[in-house]
Amino acid sequence: MLNSTNIIRKIILEMAFKGQSGHIACSFSLVELIYTIYSKFIDLNKLKILDPERDYVCLSKGHGVMALYACLYQIGLIQKEDINNYFSEGSTLTGLADAHVPGVEVSGGSLGHGITVATGIALSKKIDNSSSQIFCIIGDGELNEGSAWEAISIAAQHQLKHFLLLIDANSYQAMGKCDSILNMESLSAKFESFNFEVRECDGHNLNTLESTLSALINSESLKPKVLIARTIKGKGISFMENNNTWHYSRLDEKTYQEALNELKQ
Repeated sequence: MLNSTNIIRKIILEMAFKGQSGHIACSFSLVELIYTIYSKFIDLNKLKILDPERDYVCLSKGHGVMALYACLYQIGLIQKEDINNYFSEGSTLTGLADAHVPGVEVSGGSLGHGITVATGIALSKKIDNSSSQIFCIIGDGELNEGSAWEAISIAAQHQLKHFLLLIDANSYQAMGKCDSILNMESLSAKFESFNFEVRECDGHNLNTLESTLSALINSESLKPKVLIARTIKGKGISFMENNNTWHYSRLDEKTYQEALNELKQ
């Protein structure tokens, strides 16, 4: 059972501090999105036994993996020892999504890779007449990759109606603002032109996320679906929000305690 988004952020901070890893801010922008998927739309019993008819959550934005690990830990697929040893020598939990970890469906982090695998899963499920829902989480910066758009084109061509692309649109990538590096807006217009059913919402509002995802999942359209979730990089910690230095920065004892104190408020 998943606890609050606040608890998930605390687990992310714990992992990042103990492992002295970066990618904190880009994990924080994902929290509400991943929390909503797992708490409202995934049959956890099917996931735990890897039922072939389960729904799939494919994290293409692999560098945001701490948010996924925190959820899988609360579900019981990852143990406390794994969290404590995150990013350390010999740990099974690396800094990018790795399909060898229980509950992680695809290896992601080589950007534009996870979405191609997720599209393949969705196509295979269609061939098998399966109703499994395929959720694929991608960053807006990742949409700079040509392989992403090849996968998007294939999803539309084959009318993968159970393929749901979720864009963590936090407006940043590793080296700066997305619109200053390679502007992909308007995302809504682009996906409509690629024949997707498109919705856009606040990616931190749990009620809005649930209702918007529910509408897409229950749509009778044969089109693949996309949710553009407008998020804030570093959401929840004032000194991290929209501060791109926290894409790579590490926590020290002072910033770790400051971040924890903000989550207690």
